[in-house]
Amino acid sequence: MIALVVSMGTLFAWSLVAGRLTRWSVTAPVAMTAAGVALTVGPHPLVRIMLTTSDAEHAVEIILAVLLFVDATAVPGQLMHRQRALLVRLLVLALPLTFGVAVLAGALLFPTPNWWLAALFAAVTVPIDLAPAVELIRDVRLPSWLRGVLTVESGLNDGIVAPLFLLCLAGFEAHGGVAHAAAHTPSDDLGDALDALLWAVVAGALVGKPGGWLLRRAWLAEWTRAAALRLGIVALPLMAYALAIELHGNGFVAAFVAGLFFTPASRALPPEAPHLLEDIGTLLSLALWFVFGQLVTQAFTGAFDARVVAYAFLSLTVVRIAPVLLCLVGSGLSRADRLLLAWLGPRGLASIVFGLLAFISLAPEDPHTADLMGQVMVMTVLMSLVLHGLTYGPLAMRYDRARRRAEPVPGAHQDPDH
Repeated sequence: MIALVVSMGTLFAWSLVAGRLTRWSVTAPVAMTAAGVALTVGPHPLVRIMLTTSDAEHAVEIILAVLLFVDATAVPGQLMHRQRALLVRLLVLALPLTFGVAVLAGALLFPTPNWWLAALFAAVTVPIDLAPAVELIRDVRLPSWLRGVLTVESGLNDGIVAPLFLLCLAGFEAHGGVAHAAAHTPSDDLGDALDALLWAVVAGALVGKPGGWLLRRAWLAEWTRAAALRLGIVALPLMAYALAIELHGNGFVAAFVAGLFFTPASRALPPEAPHLLEDIGTLLSLALWFVFGQLVTQAFTGAFDARVVAYAFLSLTVVRIAPVLLCLVGSGLSRADRLLLAWLGPRGLASIVFGLLAFISLAPEDPHTADLMGQVMVMTVLMSLVLHGLTYGPLAMRYDRARRRAEPVPGAHQDPDH
């Protein structure tokens, strides 16, 4: 209970001075991470959270289920339609290319006959999340379309990568990553992973589609109230997760699919209907940032592989920037727009959750690889907190100045020949 007291106390203290701290880029994730580090460091820490139990694994999966459902429902439909060509470039073209470059970087820095390890590193570090630069989406110096595109990309790409992460984890375990019983073969494990994804889609569709339809009908017919409607929405990702587990599917992928099926019906509901679920998701995500502080402590205790620093730096720079810039060629965007979209790819909650799940799965039988996975995830997210959290402000200022200089001055004489 001491962990709950301390983490919630930290959150409360931050809420009292959030406005002042944000000026120095001390966001809630930064504050919770710092508290997690401070309270778990040393041989006799005040707080110690057990992360390698099945209960911890289910807790992490449920948190991810809620967050993925929120991401799926928070995508503005009108923006998706207006910016569909740009989003196709980012999600359909740049994301697979980014994953491929990340696999290549992992294979070069951590050479092994088992390429699934490099693929697993990529699946953990490729998803982007705006939490390290959360003020970005409220920064009016950036145009609304650009902030919207970044919001949609960060909301959808972790859901897209989630099944890929599961396949990479199963592939690594199946091809010599950890010890297996003689009765299991690589094809068995990969087949089980594909079956789990299939049942996840079934469970998500069974919950999201009828759930959204029933909530919409109940609201339009005035059978329910706003408070009850908010509780009904909270129930959907948890129901999808539980149903998927009963069907031997993956719970958090089911929650994301349920969110996608629920979204069309949600547009007929009042705008404030999802707010309770969003607030719950925010609270759970901040708890994860506190846990991340302990992971930072563990990562820097004992042997540390210097190659991890190089991989994290490449992941945040070349691995993200080069594919995005390549896929934006011919998009009609200005050079400043392309560079900003390419740079603003912070890593956060999705990487933490995927890294945690990989660590929990690998730790019992392959502790060395589990520790290496933890170090890769921790270093990537830490560097993102610094690089993206501290640079987005100056970049937004320079972007705004460049845009203002490019705008014609009202009333100024224009040469008809130019």
